[in-house]
Amino acid sequence: MNFDEFTGQVQHRLELASTGEAVRATRAVLTTIGERIQAGEAADLASSLPMEIDRFVTEADSGQRFSMDEFVDRVAERAAVDRPDAFYYAQTVMAVTAETVPESELLQVKGQLPEEFDRLFEYVE
Repeated sequence: MNFDEFTGQVQHRLELASTGEAVRATRAVLTTIGERIQAGEAADLASSLPMEIDRFVTEADSGQRFSMDEFVDRVAERAAVDRPDAFYYAQTVMAVTAETVPESELLQVKGQLPEEFDRLFEYVE
């Protein structure tokens, strides 16, 4: 999937008015994922993403430990949305990511996260 297809899917599924909003949502989620997983895993995940957005994962300060609640708070702040929308954004961006990267890579990401993050991977269509 290329950049336009990725952001187009995010924009469509989140019913956002512009590509810019889709990029902001994507950046918010992928940066926060990049902060939560280890640097090597972030690089692996980024390698399968479009080059225009892979940096959101790799430029994050990797390896931080924080809860799912903190994850949602960070996405909400970065995307400038409320917490329920932030969680929906996170699920949606991860769903599009799951369609872009190999399943084995997504399983490795999921394996680095505590069980409370499992709901992040319960994709919405």
